[in-house]
Amino acid sequence: MFKQTMLAAAVLASSMTVAAGEIVIASRDSSYGDAMQYIADEYQKANPETKVTLVKRPNSGLYESIVLSMREKTGQYDVVLLDDTWAPEFFSNQWLAPLSDSFAEQDFLEAPYAIGQYPDASSSTYALPMVGNVAMFAWNTKSFEQHNLQEPKTWSDVLEAAKVINAESDQSGLVYRGVKGNPIVTGFLPILWGYGADVVNDQGEASLNTPEVKQALDTFLAMKQFAPRGVDVYNADEVRDSLQKGSAAMAIEVWPAWVPNLDNPELSSVVGDMDIKAPPAEVGAPAPMLGIWQLAVPADSKNKTEAEDFLQFATSAEIQKKLALDFGMPPTRESVYFDKEVVEQYRWYPQQAEALKTGKPRPRIENWAEVESILGDFLQMAMMEQMTSEQALNQAQRRISRVVKN
Repeated sequence: MFKQTMLAAAVLASSMTVAAGEIVIASRDSSYGDAMQYIADEYQKANPETKVTLVKRPNSGLYESIVLSMREKTGQYDVVLLDDTWAPEFFSNQWLAPLSDSFAEQDFLEAPYAIGQYPDASSSTYALPMVGNVAMFAWNTKSFEQHNLQEPKTWSDVLEAAKVINAESDQSGLVYRGVKGNPIVTGFLPILWGYGADVVNDQGEASLNTPEVKQALDTFLAMKQFAPRGVDVYNADEVRDSLQKGSAAMAIEVWPAWVPNLDNPELSSVVGDMDIKAPPAEVGAPAPMLGIWQLAVPADSKNKTEAEDFLQFATSAEIQKKLALDFGMPPTRESVYFDKEVVEQYRWYPQQAEALKTGKPRPRIENWAEVESILGDFLQMAMMEQMTSEQALNQAQRRISRVVKN
């Protein structure tokens, strides 16, 4: 009954019953692909005269496929699922079609919605937030109580708490991803932002040569002494395991897909002990990292009416609730985060919604992937003591400066 009622509401929320046609959707594979398949199937049931074709690809293959299609104006796709870091390139090349103003009146959380507007948050909307990923901070409240520690508000608090826990127990003070490239950069950025610094400034110039950046990196490097042995090569699985086993008291970065099993008694030793919030900040307000996946309509789509109707359906509160409950997909609508049934399953969702409200995207530059790769290499070299923090930042500054100038 619940499923029938919810899906009926989703159909009503869709802007119209579209005319006969076809829409081809480019999507990621794996769990995202499963969720998109569910949406496509339900949309097909609601619109039997519209043929829906879902093309699933791995992350890198998805990017290459949709870029090739839009650059060559093949009209191959009518709807694309895209990582928000790709959006600046797509916006500036005018590869996406502007969407109806009606979406702005809905209850999307502001920060995830704004990154789909171009050139700024007062401009036209070109992409809708579909997956509300945001980096959070996790800490073991039981461990903090045992050591008479207060909830950490700053990164200095995190270091001090990690030092105490490390010294007084067998538990590591904290854990993080140390693998070079995207993982280590993703862990570092909320710390960097928490010191009021960034990789590039508002003019798109490299900005790693400031005292604030060095303070942030020195803080990050100091964490290693309180982390598990071998953290230099830790990735998501190791961070999850450390938290679930209770072998680490804090994680400086967790994502929505990592944390549901913290409260699963079959897999976790810390059921009810972990809490999650926006990351600390040394100065100013916390700056949680956004990792939004968006839905958009290519400018060369031959079925824009049907495509926009699909976006209306896919991002409806009813569908987002279903995706959260059955697929673990974090929503982008505020109402879903505070839905009673959803909060019963994910008790930290209200905190996650607050983090999304103040979330910060990665730098809005077209070549972020190359910049991220450079920064990740030098961060790990500094973490492994192959160079000092100052040397790492100076070399990263020079390399990134050349990239962003091009």
